[in-house]
Amino acid sequence: MDNSILGKNIAKTEYSQQYNYNLLFPIPRQPKREEIGILNNNIFFGADIWNAYEFSWLNIKGKPQIAILEFTFDSNTINIVESKSFKLYLNSFNQTKFENIEKIKSILQNDLKSAVQGMVNVRIFQPNEFDKQFKNQLAQPQVLCLDRLDIEIEKYIPDSNLLFLESDNRIEEVLYSDLLKSNCLVTGQPDWATIQIGYNGRQINQEGLLKYLIGFRNHQEFHEQCVEHIFYDIMQKCKPVKLWVYAQYTRRGGLDINPFRSNTNMQMPKFKRLARQ
Repeated sequence: MDNSILGKNIAKTEYSQQYNYNLLFPIPRQPKREEIGILNNNIFFGADIWNAYEFSWLNIKGKPQIAILEFTFDSNTINIVESKSFKLYLNSFNQTKFENIEKIKSILQNDLKSAVQGMVNVRIFQPNEFDKQFKNQLAQPQVLCLDRLDIEIEKYIPDSNLLFLESDNRIEEVLYSDLLKSNCLVTGQPDWATIQIGYNGRQINQEGLLKYLIGFRNHQEFHEQCVEHIFYDIMQKCKPVKLWVYAQYTRRGGLDINPFRSNTNMQMPKFKRLARQ
């Protein structure tokens, strides 16, 4: 990170007026995984879904065009892309002319595969597709909310000792909380999310789980790292047979990030934007 201008105290961010691949700043996944004890990436399957709501370019005649983008990064890519660099990269398309949308998709896909060194899928939705694609998408998880619990919080650091079993009864349930907050590792800016946790195994104590999640409130990690941190701690402390963790972060700079991790190769929950997204 010391080699990056990201997060530095500069008076004004310079936005490239022409497409510039070099604005992408990849960051290796493995060092942060090793910090929390993840030495074997085979412990989970998953993906990071990024949605970009502020994307524009010029057609051959110089007329501005707009679209909404969806990027799906496999969780086994070597790198992630730092989000501010991603925003700067996407903004570099604003004043660049392209002959067609297929060319843009090809450029995006090739650039991002090169940056993260792994599988990336790109989808582009043009205005005539907005209604069909996004109509009636807004939703809230229809599962049990942890935030109903009246708890007292004593500390705001991730503490895996707060995770323990309620009973030896094996159950299957999905829980969610709107209270996940962490801070960007680069800028220190707050990142807000709704998190869903689904598991099959011995019953997890819900109060301890909620306190644990709230403990990330002053913690500095990227979105993907927080989800892997939570996934790993639950696996280690509660040892469910099946576990998945899915966080839907609110957008910043026109981007929202939605990491999903599971210990089984299951189909991830169908993406629906939440009210805060």
